[in-house]
Amino acid sequence: MNENTNGRTVALVTGANKGIGYEIAAGLGTLGWQVGVGARDAQRREDAVRTLRARGVDAFGVPLDVTDDDSATAAAELLTERFGRLDVLVNNAAVAGGWRQEPTTADLAGIRQVMETNVLGVIRVTNAVLPLLRRSAAPRIVNMSSGVGSLTLQSDPEAFTGPTSAAYGPSKTFLNAVTVQYAKELSDTDILVNLACPGYCATDLNDHRGTRTPTQGATIAIRLATLPADGPSGQFFNEDGPLPW
Repeated sequence: MNENTNGRTVALVTGANKGIGYEIAAGLGTLGWQVGVGARDAQRREDAVRTLRARGVDAFGVPLDVTDDDSATAAAELLTERFGRLDVLVNNAAVAGGWRQEPTTADLAGIRQVMETNVLGVIRVTNAVLPLLRRSAAPRIVNMSSGVGSLTLQSDPEAFTGPTSAAYGPSKTFLNAVTVQYAKELSDTDILVNLACPGYCATDLNDHRGTRTPTQGATIAIRLATLPADGPSGQFFNEDGPLPW
């Protein structure tokens, strides 16, 4: 095992080959961190690493399909061999499952696919790298959620939470609940686990209909990834502050 002895922070961002994930990786890289670009598509992963390096980021590729147990295990092994630990995990990879998602006509296979990626994928990757996070002096987990996962906002007729969603929105509600449970279980450790809402960003996920840029969306994730030791855990934030459940 090649221990990372230079004292630099090591982060892994899933789904970092494009969009908000790419900008999170770029933002963490500007802090002087070593950033793993987790992505399942080899060419897109290599392209992202190359462009990040051109921007001065110490980026490296991590082959990772969050829906595959063996892939998550292999990613953890890569990090173990190269660094011996992981300081920050940003679970960003997600799918929308296509749009029109009225529950009365929803395709159950499509809902399963969304849950497999957006919820089980987070659990799978988190558990795979948790032993490495435990070796960090300041471990942080940031799970990328959305305001559409807030039951309070969804049930408020004055709040904008997008179209009816039988898959994507509920997947984020599920993720919010799972994150609270991680925070409870890990409350006696130094691992801080929080949820980030990037806002309505223009990405492939929504066919670029969003009103914010991916760079803006990355802001809250970077903030939560750099929390001090006395920072919050088990909470839900956008860049303006806490969000309701």
